[in-house]
Amino acid sequence: MAISSASKPSVLTPKLAELPREGKFGEFGGQFVPEILMPALQALEKDYLTIKTQARFQNELKSLRADYCGRPTPLYFAKRLSEHAEGVQIYLKREDLLHGGSHSVNNALGQALLARELQRRRVICATGSGEHGLSTAMVCALLGLQAEIYMGATDMERQKTNVEQMKLLRARVHVVTRGSQTFKDATNEALRDWVTHVKDTYYLIGSSVGPHPYPMIVRDFQRVIGDEIKGQLLRRGQRLPDLLVAAVGQGGSAIGTFFPFGQDEKVRFLGVEAAEAASLTQGTVGVLHGAKTYLLQDEHGQLQPTRSLAAELDYAAVGPEHAFYKKSGRAEYIAVSSDEALEGFRLLAELEGILPALEAAHAIYAGVQRAKKLKRDQIIVITLSGRGEKDLKVIYDRQQLSGQAI
Repeated sequence: MAISSASKPSVLTPKLAELPREGKFGEFGGQFVPEILMPALQALEKDYLTIKTQARFQNELKSLRADYCGRPTPLYFAKRLSEHAEGVQIYLKREDLLHGGSHSVNNALGQALLARELQRRRVICATGSGEHGLSTAMVCALLGLQAEIYMGATDMERQKTNVEQMKLLRARVHVVTRGSQTFKDATNEALRDWVTHVKDTYYLIGSSVGPHPYPMIVRDFQRVIGDEIKGQLLRRGQRLPDLLVAAVGQGGSAIGTFFPFGQDEKVRFLGVEAAEAASLTQGTVGVLHGAKTYLLQDEHGQLQPTRSLAAELDYAAVGPEHAFYKKSGRAEYIAVSSDEALEGFRLLAELEGILPALEAAHAIYAGVQRAKKLKRDQIIVITLSGRGEKDLKVIYDRQQLSGQAI
């Protein structure tokens, strides 16, 4: 087994605040942006903190989560996967069953409603795997907003299905041909757009990255995952889980899974990165896209190239709240290789009849390996962040290159 790991946390986290103080999680986060964006970020924080307390806003969000998105999602006991892991109880939080096929709609819906409240009719975003772009296109169509989506040419080639769906939803897709032509470069172009159109455009960031208040906003809209896990287990007469497992690229679904359990000290967190883009397990502290966090950089501060089979994990940095969890010892982060993720994909397909997204397959593999080290009566919950149809071409291409079957 070729999992690389940071040292196992040995201390409990300090008390976690609902809101980051001065836009920071410990030393991480902040607002490292051009001066022209500071008024927009300050206004967004003020407006968000007001709007999110309004009953009308929360009622509409709750209604659309249920009737449009399909929440609550099931907490599924994976019996055969548990038996394969030698008896530990493994549950899957089925975010793959949401409208659009991933957790991304949780955040996209919340922020699109916010954009409408702020009377921003033009919404821009950057996407890697296309899941966030698809979710943004869906909710903008729903709410009568114009979606413009930036996506790297490399990611567009390997995620053609999502691109075609975005176009069918009347979103305008901008192909990015600079740099590595992946998510990092798409984000750069989206930021350039926002700087130019900051007065009439809402920038809908898809994960818990970027300048404050975005990591806080995304976490708030994604925490529904962890809130539901806690309620579902307790209603079944179960205790809280011993371990939560989630894939970490930029970190949105993982922070949504972990955060509601932040004060439950007996619940451990395991974040799973792609070995080819492991900023938490291999990176150093720096600044990228407006926030201080861990990132992959050389001695001169230049970003190192990343290349993961899972486009959603192919990013050189991570959300600042995860950086805080790592440094405080609240969460453990490990890296899983592409080959190991494919093994996770195969296991879930063959044992449970579920095709996971490659991002989630990283978490499946790591969760099963960790389960084998735990006691038989312990409970693991793995967040299944998305479904795998979008990744079938990538998987088939990998099979042809390797000459091996999944």
